[in-house]
Amino acid sequence: MAEYGFERSPTASPEVLAQRTALAEEACRSLTLAGFPVHRSGLGGGAEDMPGVEVHVESVADGGVLVEWKTGEELTTTAVTLLEAGVDPSHPPCVLRHYSTVHACMREALLRILASAGFDAEEADPHSYGDAVVVNSFRRP
Repeated sequence: MAEYGFERSPTASPEVLAQRTALAEEACRSLTLAGFPVHRSGLGGGAEDMPGVEVHVESVADGGVLVEWKTGEELTTTAVTLLEAGVDPSHPPCVLRHYSTVHACMREALLRILASAGFDAEEADPHSYGDAVVVNSFRRP
């Protein structure tokens, strides 16, 4: 990418990546115990397309562990199609309001459940990560 004037973000050290992976695994375990369908993205196997909780480890130095709710394919495809077509933001279609509401409610639920399980978590930067939650650390309750 440097040949195009873009600098690649520095990659986290192997030690940091190992810590993030352990934190992601603990988050997956806790969310599974709470009854959520959970999958790890970035490990192959098509998990990125599955509905439920997606847990992702960012490999860039300033990244972290991201937790995000994924809706089913039909709702996601409909919302994306509407957004690509352009909608009046003052009067979004019902299905787009529903999609947004589901994500907002699930983000709040994930934040509260992760906190209850002993995680320090917060809303991610919406411009970079949308509706994701960032898991910063874990302490046994």
